[in-house]
Amino acid sequence: MLASKLPNVGTTIFTRMSQLAAEVGALNLSQGFPDFDSPAPLREAVSRHIAAGHNQYAPMTGLPALRQQVAAKIRGLYGREVDADSEVTIVPGATEAIFCAVQALIRAGDEAIVLDPCYDSYEPSVELAGGRCVHVPLSLPDFAIDWQRLADAIGPRTRLIFLNSPHNPSGALIAREGLDRLAALIRDRDIYVISDEVYEHLVYDGVAHASVLAHEELYQRAFVVSSFGKTYHVTGWKTGYVVAPPALSAELRKIHQYVTFCGVTPLQHALADFMAEHPEHIAELPAFYQRKRDLFCDLLAGSRFRFRRAAGTYFQLADYSAIRPDLDDVAMAEWLTREHGVAAIPVSVFYQEPPRELRLVRFCFAKREDTLRQAAERLCLV
Repeated sequence: MLASKLPNVGTTIFTRMSQLAAEVGALNLSQGFPDFDSPAPLREAVSRHIAAGHNQYAPMTGLPALRQQVAAKIRGLYGREVDADSEVTIVPGATEAIFCAVQALIRAGDEAIVLDPCYDSYEPSVELAGGRCVHVPLSLPDFAIDWQRLADAIGPRTRLIFLNSPHNPSGALIAREGLDRLAALIRDRDIYVISDEVYEHLVYDGVAHASVLAHEELYQRAFVVSSFGKTYHVTGWKTGYVVAPPALSAELRKIHQYVTFCGVTPLQHALADFMAEHPEHIAELPAFYQRKRDLFCDLLAGSRFRFRRAAGTYFQLADYSAIRPDLDDVAMAEWLTREHGVAAIPVSVFYQEPPRELRLVRFCFAKREDTLRQAAERLCLV
């Protein structure tokens, strides 16, 4: 009998809830993907490049034109000059970038600090590299970093700290001051950072995203990960990128070339074209998603759910303790799906040890207006 290398891992909650939504015909506000299409010029560019014969392997590090567009975006948004050849790597999805970065950093017996609740791929990646995760819970109700607990968690085996802002599942943000505090904590230690910034353009209410790319000290020991899928409404393309100093990028690429080697070629061509021809897309994205957030929240105002509007991402948390305090959040998510036709994600699955009083579910508002109106109408009847 083969002993599992990941004995505690099964089918993810995202797959389970999407399957349940399909089975019962519920509106799927669980898994984080849009139910609307990507921009027409982007889709047309894919067809154009397929027809032009751009269907063979791309360079292992990604198409030069796309890496150059990423570097130009970073220069414009964060004021950092990165070398497109030695610091930008195009990958088939941010999850693969995170996996490769972990494999490059973690050795047997090393520790990685994750801030709970956290994305579910972090810990398996660390365990497969022979390390272990140390879980530090974020402070409720605002999901802020508890700096004393983080400092206390750092030990002689700590090699890596995961940072995620805008934060999934809460939508919370880290400010520049937080990046400064993190830099001070690890300044004299051999500790690295993986900064998961896949929702970097989904920040609301006029707030600017505080990226590790704009922090000179942290960037020198960081892998910064982002996602074309989230930015251009094409999650199924599974295309992202990672930016890191040359020495770190070189180590990541050693792993990447034996995991997937390269991303999908015509998609990279299309993204490079679209980024060059439509820079306004990124500039308009915060307002585009804020309108969806505000519509959904305004419609939920008459419900018994309690919430504070998400500061970032396309997820909205909702407290259901005034509705069914007798149900844990997994049971609540299933009950909402089966009995009220709206699928959500329970927040406890993002924790190693969820707080006993936790009564939160996560809704995805990256949906058409009619989907959000139907979902809110049903939720207001709960």
